[in-house]
Amino acid sequence: MPDSGKLYLGIDGGQSSTTALIADGEGRVIGRGRGGPCNHAAAAEGRAKFFRAMNACLTSACEQAQIDANTVQFAAACFGFSGGPQDKDAYSRELVRSARYKITHDAEIALAGATAGEPGIIVIGGTGSMAFGKNARGETARAGGWGYVFGDEGGGFDLTRRALRAALQAEEGWGPATALRELLLEATGAANANDLLHRFYADFDRVAIAGMAKLVTQAAEQGDDVARDILRDAARELAILVEGVYRKLFREVVPVATVGGVFRNLKLRNEFGERVRELTGCAVIPPRYGPAAGALLEALRLDGNGSELKSVPEEK
Repeated sequence: MPDSGKLYLGIDGGQSSTTALIADGEGRVIGRGRGGPCNHAAAAEGRAKFFRAMNACLTSACEQAQIDANTVQFAAACFGFSGGPQDKDAYSRELVRSARYKITHDAEIALAGATAGEPGIIVIGGTGSMAFGKNARGETARAGGWGYVFGDEGGGFDLTRRALRAALQAEEGWGPATALRELLLEATGAANANDLLHRFYADFDRVAIAGMAKLVTQAAEQGDDVARDILRDAARELAILVEGVYRKLFREVVPVATVGGVFRNLKLRNEFGERVRELTGCAVIPPRYGPAAGALLEALRLDGNGSELKSVPEEK
């Protein structure tokens, strides 16, 4: 039987923000907090950023739950981090007192939330991109997630990078005219596409660059063929990630869920769904819960608590 006196913690640590959820032993969410990004914690500056983000979201969640952040002991805590847990494991245990810990990557908690713990595949299309799946035997596989330099096809940074390339090609006369050039210049105040390129190297971090992916959607909605092609190619590459995971884990049809800002684009989402059906026969579903709730579910299961989540706030 669930022990309502126990407390559970789930944390989603991402490239743009960190979210903490606290639940009681019956699965009721009683506290929620937000903090800044907490990825890449190995260097001294990254460690400080990690502690700031974690402390902010934990303090806020504990205040809402009306518990003392300095003395609380959790029955189980699950952390899912963008970029993996390798540089954050010890810090997480230092910050949070818990009888049990699970410290993993963001894709695992995103899948747990999206399917409420059932087998399936999750595709993350945020600043970066990757696909992750788990079957009924507990076997897992992943595809992508190699970072903005070597991969992250179809993610927000990649969409903006493609848009910048298209703007540069148009400006230099070896690519078709595109509304993306003027939209990018207007958004950044750059004088021309070459100036924009140098500003992206010097003045913008990858999260800010990824945030400009919405301009590709804007251009596509205005009828820009170049922007439409960028969205179509991104959807195809994201679907190929799904196919890679599917072939390693499944023979049956399973749900494929999506999470992340790039899937807010209806054209990309529809194109992605069609490609996934063609490649695997699976249908794309909206996630039941967000990644932080997935981490909370993993914490409950870690303690042998089979409670369903209740009063789960929407994750944005």
